[in-house]
Amino acid sequence: MQLVAAITATGVIARQPRAPSRLEEITVDDPGPGEVRLRLVASGVCHTDLYARDGGMGDAFPWLLGHEGCGVIESVGPGVDPARAGDRVIICWRAPCGRCRYCLRGQLDLCADVVTAGPRLHGKDSAILSPVLGAGTFTTHTVIAASQAIPVAADVPAEVAALIGCGVATGVGAALRTANVQPGDRVAVIGCGAVGLSAVQGARLAGAATIIAIDLNTTKLDWARRMGATAVVNATSENVVERVRQLAGGHGVDYCLDVVARPETIRNALECCDNFGTAVLVGVPPLKADLTLAVSTLWDERRGIKTCWYGNCLGSRDFQLLADWYRNGSLHLDEMVSRRIHLDEVEDSFAVMARGDELRSVIVFD
Repeated sequence: MQLVAAITATGVIARQPRAPSRLEEITVDDPGPGEVRLRLVASGVCHTDLYARDGGMGDAFPWLLGHEGCGVIESVGPGVDPARAGDRVIICWRAPCGRCRYCLRGQLDLCADVVTAGPRLHGKDSAILSPVLGAGTFTTHTVIAASQAIPVAADVPAEVAALIGCGVATGVGAALRTANVQPGDRVAVIGCGAVGLSAVQGARLAGAATIIAIDLNTTKLDWARRMGATAVVNATSENVVERVRQLAGGHGVDYCLDVVARPETIRNALECCDNFGTAVLVGVPPLKADLTLAVSTLWDERRGIKTCWYGNCLGSRDFQLLADWYRNGSLHLDEMVSRRIHLDEVEDSFAVMARGDELRSVIVFD
């Protein structure tokens, strides 16, 4: 019997819904077949991690929080090229399996059985930890599938690389991949946090003629203007639907991307659309939220709804493209790093996030 060589690490663990997470000592096993063990360099603090902590992702507690990370491969499991040790990588939480019904017909971004590592992470009580989205990046070390580890060059700062791994890919992809915005299209984005501002930039990169940013926070609307919005709507003082339709020539937009994902914002997104327009659900909705909608809203003006998971991105295809756009100045990402924190400051970052005072806190390990 082969003995498993494990290391001791430190990670942020959520043990009960809506209870504060705690920094704990954890055990990280050696990587299994097709897996790699990483030393984390940076990790973004995303709203999805707060959602998981509060029970929104189910009851697979204890959770090892974090999913938006950049790290260095320290060791590889059987079947992985040993030369990968030392690679600097971005973690991709949706690595396609290559075997499911979608992968077999070439729709890798729709994979129904994404690849993740086995149960390699254990709490101080020996309980198996559930890494958020198969990543678990609020830790000094983690284990992921080798196909989740996408190489990134050293000239992309670790904080930026981490954000590319989820928030940026989701937002830019929502515009480019899910909505498939075309030059000259009219686009609105509801919610201007890191994902929403990435969606604004995706619409700009696609050549949209009108890009309308909507938020409650004037600072975020200012950021949206700097990142490509042609107009902004303050939802605290303006009627969102009326103003968006007015700004879009009186008819509405071709695509309205809803990053907030509440029943009222989803309805607004549909009502902001022109005939044949599409509302794109980008954000994660509350677990038990119901949407009441007149079916005639869809039928009379032929509007539709699309759901966006991870911006329909593929790490192997899109991370390098996003990094290239960052390098040439087309994609503004430095501005999204609001502050740099340590592992023991995650709960404080959740509180700041709830107030809407920042875009992204990023945990920096080195």
